[in-house]
Amino acid sequence: MIRVMLVDDQAVVRAGFRFLLEQADDIEVVAEASNGTMAVELARRHHPDVVCMDVRMPGGDGLTATREIVAPGTPGATTPAVLVVTTFDLDEYVFGALEAGASGFILKDSEPEELIDAVRRLADGHGLIDQAVTQRVITEFARRKAPPTPAADVAEHLTAREAEIVRHLARGLSNAEIAQELVVETSTVKSHLGRAMAKVGTRDRLQTVVWAYQNGLAPG
Repeated sequence: MIRVMLVDDQAVVRAGFRFLLEQADDIEVVAEASNGTMAVELARRHHPDVVCMDVRMPGGDGLTATREIVAPGTPGATTPAVLVVTTFDLDEYVFGALEAGASGFILKDSEPEELIDAVRRLADGHGLIDQAVTQRVITEFARRKAPPTPAADVAEHLTAREAEIVRHLARGLSNAEIAQELVVETSTVKSHLGRAMAKVGTRDRLQTVVWAYQNGLAPG
């Protein structure tokens, strides 16, 4: 069962999300919070797998809460994946959420099945960005985030093949597309990427892309 926490300052929005998500037989809403401060407290108490997080809230914003929720915590405890669910697709919110450590970004006007699918994807360790903003995110990260040279300790983290695969991932390629580029099996790409993520401490593909741009490993 996927344990979900809802964070939104509007009770009617939380009620709507609860109703939609609990139509799925593999999702359970375990907590609700009306602001970021409460969200951090409840996340530590209930240990959800996925947090559906609003951005603009009085009494503690969603980006600050996201940063605290995904910060390293109790040894052995699972860090929740944060899915930012907002009415805004402005770049400041997209990049703020990703840089704060969110694993996914979806708009509130998405279809119900898209929200359910997003929760499942994050619970399985796959990052997600709403298709309306995906390409803009990659393009903007490429424009403003890549240092001219890789960080000095990148070589200590990854093998040459792992680094190569992360670079292709940062271009927005799927595992199958990376396999085609490198003329290897898709399973080989998945294995190398899994080891790379474990080494750099990212829980999903999306945060691995963010890491690549922050550490100069993304294509120029």
